[in-house]
Amino acid sequence: MSTFGKLFRVTTFGESHCASVGAIIDGCPPGLQLAAEDIQVQLDRRRPGQSDLTTPRNEKDRVHLQSGLEHGVTLGTPIALLVRNEDQRPHDYSETDLYPRPSHADYTYLEKYGVKASSGGGRSSARETVGRVAAGAIAEHYLKLAHGVEIVAFVSSVGKIHIPVTDPSAVDDADNDDAPEPLSAEYRRLLSTVSRADVDAHLTRCPHVETAERMKNRIIRAKAASDSIGGTVTCVIRNLPTGLGEPVFDKFEAVLAHAMLSIPATKGFEFGSGFRGAEVPGSVHNDKFSKRPDGSLGTETNWSGGVQGGITNGEDVYFRLSFKSPATISQAQETAQYDGTPGSLEARGRHDPCVVPRAVPIVEAMAALVAMDLLMIQKSRQAATALLPPITTLPPTMVMPPKRS
Repeated sequence: MSTFGKLFRVTTFGESHCASVGAIIDGCPPGLQLAAEDIQVQLDRRRPGQSDLTTPRNEKDRVHLQSGLEHGVTLGTPIALLVRNEDQRPHDYSETDLYPRPSHADYTYLEKYGVKASSGGGRSSARETVGRVAAGAIAEHYLKLAHGVEIVAFVSSVGKIHIPVTDPSAVDDADNDDAPEPLSAEYRRLLSTVSRADVDAHLTRCPHVETAERMKNRIIRAKAASDSIGGTVTCVIRNLPTGLGEPVFDKFEAVLAHAMLSIPATKGFEFGSGFRGAEVPGSVHNDKFSKRPDGSLGTETNWSGGVQGGITNGEDVYFRLSFKSPATISQAQETAQYDGTPGSLEARGRHDPCVVPRAVPIVEAMAALVAMDLLMIQKSRQAATALLPPITTLPPTMVMPPKRS
């Protein structure tokens, strides 16, 4: 399906080489002050042709708002927006008339639908994500104004080059229960403080300067070899209200995983301490509670990634997402045609040697869409409950005690 969300519903449209791509957003609250510039800033971060590390396809990606607002204020009616495809080269894909590109969606789309787009990846192309990014920018704008929510994603690895996430002085002994913590204090500080300015300071969108330079060289090496390389993106969401997430099947992290793995080229998702959290005993991994300055409960560590029982607990939400090496490369590859005849395919066109720098705003957008939809669901529940007379007959163990000053 091309629609995501329940109350804040986003439907994207368009193929990689059609006239335009975009989205329709249904359920945006009325009264939100919104300008095209609030959306454009994220589209500019996503668009192709930003540097030598990305595809040279030259799309301006200017957003055109079609409906749903007047005088810069949302009406509560569907918002339609589109971005025109201006730099199309369908002839670059004539080889796909005969060959399904290895590890691409040409074959599976044809098997599923019986027809496929004549050029590019059609709906499987990352060009489709323009609509997601635009819709996510609207959701993020609301979240920022209403709750001060901050969403920051960054490149955390390219190939085998990673931002350091553990304490290098710790001894990681498989037989030692006093194993190091899943993530180092330095890396946790990065998660709690990193800004988009920090991220965008380097072409790779990696905020760790030494690692960023190594990543840049690795991407350049892949490009020079007419090859590609993958990587990971880490994202943190700060200041989310407590109570978001709908157990048992729409837990916050479950919906987030659904959203993230719908992004093209994704191959893996880990939440909070992730797979490293499985390597330490519960005595190390459990998040002990303590009182915050405002009297509320907080955790001294946050291995849970801001979610417990599928519901946000007020701590930072963080997760990591892996992207495969782009499937379309310019090297000759021995493969087979649709009829099974063996042959050699040398793809043409303009492609990213590594997608992760441009994936950063896409990850942020999908995180915003998840947070926005689950926030609206929780707020509707609270609003409905507020209309009922108060209940005073419940035992104290069933209600939250008042905060102590």
